[in-house]
Amino acid sequence: MELHIDDHPLLDAVVFVTEFARPLGEIETPTRILELFALDAVAPVQRSDDIRAASRNILRHGGYKPTGRGKPASEYLVKASESGTLESINPAVDVLNAVSLHSGIPISVVDLNLASEPFRIGIAGDDASYVFNPSGQEIGLKGLLSLHDAQGPCANGVKDCQRTKTNAETTHTLSVIWGTNALDGYSRAVFDWYRDLLVECGATVNQVHTS
Repeated sequence: MELHIDDHPLLDAVVFVTEFARPLGEIETPTRILELFALDAVAPVQRSDDIRAASRNILRHGGYKPTGRGKPASEYLVKASESGTLESINPAVDVLNAVSLHSGIPISVVDLNLASEPFRIGIAGDDASYVFNPSGQEIGLKGLLSLHDAQGPCANGVKDCQRTKTNAETTHTLSVIWGTNALDGYSRAVFDWYRDLLVECGATVNQVHTS
């Protein structure tokens, strides 16, 4: 698989494919990973105000306003952890949530069986939007850096598209760490930890060639 990334002065994305040994509905997330949902859990990466600001700057570059309900998903996870509402969904999402919570970097994951090549990362068009939850709510994507597949935008650092979200039958996923080059080497450190946690779930991880 190849993925094209449009020119972006701030983005340091890491993209990778994960193959799970069985459908996600048949895999139990290890307790150790679920314990990472606590804000005070020990992690090799640590969110900070500088990371929060840098993540917002990436989204601002295309004209999007990452505030209020449009803030990076990693910020929502902090609130969910504080309120005790961050709960297990499936191993793919649980690992993502743990890594995003502690790193402060927004991360996306899509079901590769529900998406189709070619893939591209770039700024969404003025009229772009998609449904992001089962109840049919939509997010406007104008100016928002997003992952696109053959059908259009399908994920970004704010809310991922409902049509390509993981489910109990998912076995292959594509993940994007929406890292920033303002934090030298940080995206790689986040990926290394992310990969290790997925391996604990019995998964195989391979980086995607980008151009």
